[in-house]
Order: sequence, then C-alpha cells, then structure tokens
Amino acid sequence: MGELGLLGATIDGYGCAGVSTVANGLITRAVERVDSGYRSGMSVQSSLVMGGINDWGTSELKEKYLPPMAKGKLLGAFGLTEPNHGSDPGAMETTARPHPQKSGYYLLSGSKTWITNSPIADVLLVWAKLKETGKIRGFVVDRRDCPAGTLETPAIKNKTGLRASITGMILLDDCPVPEANMFPDVEGLRGPFACLNSARYGIAFGVMGALEDCISRARAYALDRKQFRGNPLAKYQLVQKKLADATTDAAFGTLAAIQVGRLKDQGKATPEMISMIKRQNCDKALQNARVLQEIFGGNAVSDEYAIGRHVANLYVTQTYEGQSDIHSRSPPLRHIQPYSSSEEE
Repeated sequence: MGELGLLGATIDGYGCAGVSTVANGLITRAVERVDSGYRSGMSVQSSLVMGGINDWGTSELKEKYLPPMAKGKLLGAFGLTEPNHGSDPGAMETTARPHPQKSGYYLLSGSKTWITNSPIADVLLVWAKLKETGKIRGFVVDRRDCPAGTLETPAIKNKTGLRASITGMILLDDCPVPEANMFPDVEGLRGPFACLNSARYGIAFGVMGALEDCISRARAYALDRKQFRGNPLAKYQLVQKKLADATTDAAFGTLAAIQVGRLKDQGKATPEMISMIKRQNCDKALQNARVLQEIFGGNAVSDEYAIGRHVANLYVTQTYEGQSDIHSRSPPLRHIQPYSSSEEE
C-alpha cells in the first residue's frame, strides 16, 4: 500500500499523494471490495494515526513519522477504546502524569482494547487523561523508546470477523513518553473525534465496496446455479428482488458518500453528515449482504464463496468507530440544511 501511495493519501507533502477526500473514498471502496480487514488496517494507518499527527502534531513529529508511515515502513495504531469504555471515551481511565524523576517526560498507565494493528505497530497514538487537569491529551508512543515491561500489545485471538486484520490491546504501565510527543494544541475529545470523522467517512465509502462484491458474487452464483427443471436461480423474482434492493442501496450509499466527500473538501461537511452516512451505509451493507447470503443456501457458509466472510466483516463495520445506535443519537440536524441562507443555522 505504501508503494502504491495509498497511505495517508489525503495529506499534502511528506511523501503522501495529496488526493481529494472523494478520491481517497474510492480507494477505500476498492480495498474493502477485497476485504474489510484490509481497509481497516489502511484506515487506521492513514486517517487515525497519520491524520492525527498531521492535524495536531508538531512539525518535528510530522517530519519524523509521516514520511516512513506513508511508505509503510512504520505501522501505526490508535489507542482510544478501553475495556470499560467503548462508546463513552470521555470516561477513559488511562492517565498521564509528570515523570517524578525525569523532567520533560510523562508516565502513561492504563489499557486500551480492540486496537487494530497494535500487536505489530511501531507508533501508537494514545489518548490519556492528564492527572493534573483531567483533560484528555494525545501522545505519540514510539515502541522503540519504551523500556521493557512498560508497554505490552497482546493480540486478540479467535475473532469471527475482520480476520484479515490484526487486533489487540495496548497495556501501559508507567510508560515514559517525552512531553515533545504530546500534541500541544488540542485537548478533550476534539482531537480523537476529528480523527474518527475522517476514518468514519472512509468506512462509509468502503462498505459500499464490500456490498458491491456481495452483489457481484450473488449475481454470478444465481446465474450459474440451476434448480427446479434446470432453471437458473436468477430467473426467479424473489432472487431478482434481493439483487435489485442491494444494487439500489449500493448506488444511493455511494452517491451519498461522494456528496459528503465533496462537501468535506469544501470545508462544509459536518459531523452529523458523517454520522448519517456511516450509520446508513454500514446498516444497509450488512442488511443486504445477509439477504444476498440466502441465495447461496448452505453454500454460504463455505469460504469458497466469500459471502459469509463479508457478512461477518460488515457486522464489525457497523459496530466500530461508533455503533449505529450511537450515531443515531446525533443532535438535531439543523447544521445540514445546505440551502439555508441563515448564518445562525
């Protein structure tokens, strides 16, 4: 992916491609058509870690980490979710306190879970509460600089979804991190949520690729599979309706993602818009993939046909970076009336 210029593709400079939001969305769509796990690993690297460093890091952090990350020479992980706090990151328990003996350093302690790339990540963007103020701050944790026993990243095994992506935990025990690796100008949840909005946009576009692959595979199977006097399954209207419904939702979801991407490039997109397309596209991709799975009958459980793998993956996409029910709790949608002339709105 680094050799192809797919990592951090929307970032200008540092060896990144500098493409538009829509172009990056088309990349995620193509990658997720293969497997959601590949897109997940790419999104964490690009939107969450590289995007966070590019948006909030110092010039020194950008110069040090973005070029090798763009090439895929360094791998990143994003540490926000905790065992006790998934949808409620404001209640995080991971803390950062000034090092009692070493000036200019913080000690990070706590745990993060369901972290993509963590077992093999070189750079971990960890969010922690300052013990002095209770404010959430972002820290770039470089595995190479962590003393033995202060950082562990065990893998989470035996997943039923996103099996192509490596997932684990981040366990910090008084892990020393230079103050220079703390983002200087952002505190609270504004930092992580800005990163998440970019990644959520990629998910909203990406799942359309997974759904399109399900449609293609289901159509091919329905044309090839003969039942009842030698007729292909595709001849029957019940099967045709499943394909028509899925194709319609894929078309509408893709167009919605393109429109929000264009608005994002113009600086007009709002978090509510991204929540809307993330929730709608993930829900529709999962619902349609499950229905298309029925066309395969018992063969759907075989890896040979891939439809079951997509269904398992799409359940995860509906859940992570804001489960669909959480995204439905957005404030009133007063900010997404594009034709209003009122500045107040």
